[in-house]
Amino acid sequence: MIKGNNVMNIKKIILVFSFIVIFSSLAASELGKDITLYLQQRGIPKSLIVILISTLPIVELRGAIPVAIGLLGMSWWESLIYAIIGNLLPIPFVLLFMERFTLLLNKWSFTKKLLAKIFARTRNKSKVIERYEEIGLTLFVAIPLPITGAWTGSLAAYIFGLKFWKSLLCALAGVTIAGFVVTIISTTAFSFF
Repeated sequence: MIKGNNVMNIKKIILVFSFIVIFSSLAASELGKDITLYLQQRGIPKSLIVILISTLPIVELRGAIPVAIGLLGMSWWESLIYAIIGNLLPIPFVLLFMERFTLLLNKWSFTKKLLAKIFARTRNKSKVIERYEEIGLTLFVAIPLPITGAWTGSLAAYIFGLKFWKSLLCALAGVTIAGFVVTIISTTAFSFF
């Protein structure tokens, strides 16, 4: 009896997580959809559109994959590959240049206050990274929810002083896991429509 309850609880957790990811992806893909339509009107190829919208901090791959599959009619594997490439493109630059960017923005009081808020929020949301470092960073990036992902994970890696190559590999692993999760949920959701 206890074993049956555990299985039922796991199914409920998976169902709730799936709904949260779906709604998160829908919100991100709405922004991605508008950008996609704009880029399509300019004759940009589908693959490049997916790469471009995956680079955006709010959209990332959780918004790009549903757009690629649902709006652009791409296969799941093409959507996944292009979204992972796009989501990873800005990460080395964030990891390498965040310190210089921070020093530059700290020269003005408005941007200094804004950065302080962003950093405080990132520290607050990324306790798992502080505690578990590389494993925490991978998990943080892998969970396709708002306020998680490659951009926030890279910012957290900078804040907590994680090494560049380890952070880059953790981001790659996390983005790949998130990509598979969003692809599975997106293909399942689109098969119902």
